[in-house]
Amino acid sequence: MAKKLRIALLFGGNSSEHDVSKRSAHNIYDALDKDKYDVSLFMFTKDGILLDNAASQRIFDGEPEDTVVKDAYAKMDLTQPLAPIMALNELKTIDFFYPVIHGNLGEDGTIQGLFKLLNKPYVGSNIAASAMAFDKDLTKKILTEAGIRNTPYVLLTPENRADYSWGQIEERLGDLVFIKPAKQGSSVGIHRVTNADEYETALDDAFKYDFKVLAEQGVPNPQEVEISILGNEHPIASKLGAVRVPAGDPFYDYENKFVDASGVVFELPVKLPQYLTDEITDMALKAYKALGMKGMARIDFLVDENNVPYLGEPNTLPGFTNISLYPQMWEVSGISYSELIDRLIQLGLEEFKRNSQITYDFKELGTERVGKKRFN
Repeated sequence: MAKKLRIALLFGGNSSEHDVSKRSAHNIYDALDKDKYDVSLFMFTKDGILLDNAASQRIFDGEPEDTVVKDAYAKMDLTQPLAPIMALNELKTIDFFYPVIHGNLGEDGTIQGLFKLLNKPYVGSNIAASAMAFDKDLTKKILTEAGIRNTPYVLLTPENRADYSWGQIEERLGDLVFIKPAKQGSSVGIHRVTNADEYETALDDAFKYDFKVLAEQGVPNPQEVEISILGNEHPIASKLGAVRVPAGDPFYDYENKFVDASGVVFELPVKLPQYLTDEITDMALKAYKALGMKGMARIDFLVDENNVPYLGEPNTLPGFTNISLYPQMWEVSGISYSELIDRLIQLGLEEFKRNSQITYDFKELGTERVGKKRFN
């Protein structure tokens, strides 16, 4: 019998998507073929502390998280600089990492840096691609450079906020604007703005989450369309899906996504004119490559009343909950949940092997020699 691949499933985190990550991790754990994989669990608490497998398993099995975390903290010296990652000692025997951490720590390049230091393969994009895709400002700059349509915006900071009154923003972007923290997920800190009072209130809130805030031109009455991408150098695209929010809701916000999705309708696959389906698919694949993403991404689009698509944003570690669109779009495209997990693991292994072939020249003590690159 072939040796099982030892996988560490990392979940939780200190973002607003902590509980969503736990649900995603449960689904992925259930879908992993235990005849092929030996799975360990490691949860980051809401404080950003990594728990060991035993404590993480207790939470996975249904014990109250607060109780388990309190017990774990009692055994730690949290004043130590390395306290957040003391559980790393357990990771020596791990062959492969599967991050299921949405938002901060998971999608911003942080956890990918840890995997690089450990010199281990993992699911998903590398440090640079993760960081760029997580920062909406950087994403839009790269999309624009690559000729991929996205909505105009103004970048606001605490330093230049006073330079942009609502009147100036309205003149540049129109009378429907969305205020967004540059580095947040799950629609946290996002506001639909149509007047000066809403604008100032939205900025006050958005600056709680980031020092970079986007004032982005709104698309009136848009159709929200999603697409799933899978692959490394030669990615493939799923069929398209659409999100229909309840009448009267301003957009697909945090409440719709995670609190009460009962009024949300997912159309899978969505029926669009073929030219529009082709355009969105081409834009998504082009963006995936321009941003250097690997493994997977869900990419969101807004389609206006004239069927003109605008790329909204990519998500490098999309949800795997029961209502998450990434796996659902692959299901309707002919790839089952368990097959999707296997493919993602294989893509991570392939990317690690590919990167391990890179060499570089360096000089040491005045003698030039070629050294094998250790880090992937």
